[in-house]
Amino acid sequence: MLDAGDALFWEGDKASHIFEVTEGLFRVCKIIADGRRIITGFLFPGDIIGLSFRNLYLYTAEAVTSARVRRCSRLHFQQAINEDAGLQPKLFAKLCEEMAAAQDHMVLLGRKSAEERLCSFFLMLARRHERAAESRMTVDLPMSRQDIADFLGLTIETVSRNITRLTIAGVISPVGRHSIEVRLNRLSLLAGDCDADNNNTPDDKRRQLANC
Repeated sequence: MLDAGDALFWEGDKASHIFEVTEGLFRVCKIIADGRRIITGFLFPGDIIGLSFRNLYLYTAEAVTSARVRRCSRLHFQQAINEDAGLQPKLFAKLCEEMAAAQDHMVLLGRKSAEERLCSFFLMLARRHERAAESRMTVDLPMSRQDIADFLGLTIETVSRNITRLTIAGVISPVGRHSIEVRLNRLSLLAGDCDADNNNTPDDKRRQLANC
């Protein structure tokens, strides 16, 4: 059992184990040369932490909430993969998911505005739920605004300002301290997901928002 803020392992530690999240939320992060923290992802129950072919962990994994993991030594994991052919496609699928998530994060940081980044983040959380096809749903936000800022490459002030703007616009609504209700159609439009040809003008977006 890990408490919020506890490190599962540190960047540069020997990569001796692989972990499956069974409860709670983790963030994976790196500290760059000037001391800033970059969060490269959040990991939820069912996700794997520490899956790497390097001898050292490439990032630090920290519990955002109280959390539990299932631990497996790297040696035993490799033996299981070699002995059970059914595990190999599952491992390949997991690696493909991680690559897709990394590519999405690169696009988010490199090409999207602050508002689009935040809306994309809320959509990412919403789509982890089976009810993501609904027009409205409640999304848990156990991470802090600083965590969100470090994941999106923004300042906490920018995150707070855009959350306020989205709330006033009725795109999101607070539900308790760590949850929000989101309007998925409007979030998707603001995140850029509705612009298949990417040629919509701001006026086009405003008209579409009015119909969402």
